[in-house]
Amino acid sequence: MSLSSWLRWNEAPPRLSSRSPAEMVLETLMMELAGQMREAERQQWERSHAVRKICTGVDYSWLASTPRPTYDLSPGERLQLEDVCAKIHPSYCGPAILRFRQLLAEHEPQVQEVSRLFLSVLREVLQRMKQEEEAHKLTRQWSLRPRSSLAPFKTRARISPFASDIRTISEDVERVTPPLPRVWSMPEFQVPKAD
Repeated sequence: MSLSSWLRWNEAPPRLSSRSPAEMVLETLMMELAGQMREAERQQWERSHAVRKICTGVDYSWLASTPRPTYDLSPGERLQLEDVCAKIHPSYCGPAILRFRQLLAEHEPQVQEVSRLFLSVLREVLQRMKQEEEAHKLTRQWSLRPRSSLAPFKTRARISPFASDIRTISEDVERVTPPLPRVWSMPEFQVPKAD
């Protein structure tokens, strides 16, 4: 028995997928939608079966076979969803799936409503992507701005932290209240009043 079969050093390394990240995101999101639609259809069938069982009082579940999927996306709806999925950046794929699952758990929609809910999540993610891209663009513009534009401002503005014409609430309170007597161990200091 040779050791090479155990170590597998002579095998070719596994090849990486030749698909682009956009194709992988599209496939992942559409598989998630299909799986969630099957799950919603199964839950809908179980609910209707439970209602039928309560109404008739008889359980024929041993006789019934599992239902075949009856709802499928129209070609136009599928193309629209694929078009929106293709615009999703790979880093937003996971958060989009998590948000979709969260909304499904909260609302428990019918099978026909799952695709609309999915589309709303995708649009929400696209909006967030757009906002973050705009914020990133503004940050980049600000960081690339030349620093010399602040030089004239520095020469014109003189900041004096102790002299201010702005009246504060604490000044008004100090003027109105009489000075408190000092503690016995502390000497009393009086400021001579100008006449």
